[in-house]
Amino acid sequence: MKRVVSITLAAALSSLAFAGVSRAESLGMNTAQGIEQTLRTFHGNDFNVEQVHNWRNLDDETTGPRSAPERSGQAVRGIQASIDANRSLAHRLNNEGVDVRNIVNAEQAADGSLTFYVR
Repeated sequence: MKRVVSITLAAALSSLAFAGVSRAESLGMNTAQGIEQTLRTFHGNDFNVEQVHNWRNLDDETTGPRSAPERSGQAVRGIQASIDANRSLAHRLNNEGVDVRNIVNAEQAADGSLTFYVR
């Protein structure tokens, strides 16, 4: 019985250690530097585009859907430059009718997909 408890405890601690590592990694993925790096290297087709309706993250019928937090002008230019540097992503966005100059934010979800916010 003691052996079973020891193994169970070791497994639980191991799981917590891995969860902490993955959580720490995800905290930086949407920072200005993190999202720019992701955009430069993104090769998937798993993205969507949403219109920015408000910057206060309100979600009701009068203000529209949730929006991402506002980024500084420098961060927006960094996002746009990172997309421009990834020609295949810029081409796919263009095919979807998205002008890169209208993108004001981007976020990566835990599953690796991207959401682009346009004005």
